[in-house]
Amino acid sequence: MGRYLIRRALFMVLVIMIVSFLTFLIFVKLPAGDPARRAVGRTTTPEQIENARVAFGLDKPLYVQYWRFLKGFIPYPGLWLTEDVYYSYGNFVPVKEELARRIPITGILAIGAAVIWLSLGIPIGILSGVRRRSVADRAAMIFAIIGVSMPIFWLAQLLLYAFWFKLELLPSSGIPIGYNGWGGALRAAAEGRFILPWVSLALVSAAFYARMVRGNLIETMNEDYIRTARAKGLSERRVIYKHGLRGALTPVVTMLGLDVGLLLGGAFITETVFGLPGIGQLAVQSIPTNDFPMVMGVTILGAFIIAVANLVVDVAYAFVDPRVRYT
Repeated sequence: MGRYLIRRALFMVLVIMIVSFLTFLIFVKLPAGDPARRAVGRTTTPEQIENARVAFGLDKPLYVQYWRFLKGFIPYPGLWLTEDVYYSYGNFVPVKEELARRIPITGILAIGAAVIWLSLGIPIGILSGVRRRSVADRAAMIFAIIGVSMPIFWLAQLLLYAFWFKLELLPSSGIPIGYNGWGGALRAAAEGRFILPWVSLALVSAAFYARMVRGNLIETMNEDYIRTARAKGLSERRVIYKHGLRGALTPVVTMLGLDVGLLLGGAFITETVFGLPGIGQLAVQSIPTNDFPMVMGVTILGAFIIAVANLVVDVAYAFVDPRVRYT
């Protein structure tokens, strides 16, 4: 297990470096405009642009420029997202301060939505898989088809129209000024400001999870070890929940790790529609303005979270499925 973790950690570092280098090339070297000109504004003199190029290190060779940004990925005090390099062109604030301010919003959004879609998707999938061709099974599949077919942006607008504009039951969106850090995010969640965003994300994902659990459970219940368990005289309930469900949930662990990692990396559509100042909204605001340091910080943070989520999922396999062993 130890060697496996070391190998996966090194692979994770390689992935992050590749992502950072491609992001660097897209924003610095492709013909999308001079970063120095974008940083100082339009009404400037050539001397000011040249001074900005020197200040940003854009007059240095490509590998020197990339190394300045690469040092900011090292999780060590004084090196992590250094302010001399990772300083927003648009907001004029250090990137790490802006990310720290927005991470709690995205974290609460992702965790709350994951709890809801697991609470819905897994029981519905189990009920549908155990009672095949029943009324419950057909109702569950109708729910899954409808959920899979609904785009998140359309569902978000529909929920806003119904529960905020028409019924006035829930807050619309946004986080009031002064709700800072994890305390402010939790306070906003307690006031119900995350309910509509949670439901928008959870309904679509719950439909996917219900279909996956149903299909995996049906397939698992036909395995030889399930027939052996029944031949030993075990009750059907114990066969399903202790033996069948454990094998059926292994792919769900993979899907959950990827989904939560993607959400923590930035729920772009949901945060934009509901006005939540999270990582996804920050990326949407930074890309059109060519705020390269901010985009680089968001991209690397997202890549790191997704890579860590994959590592956690692989390790969790050994606990979910006893057939999985790492050497």
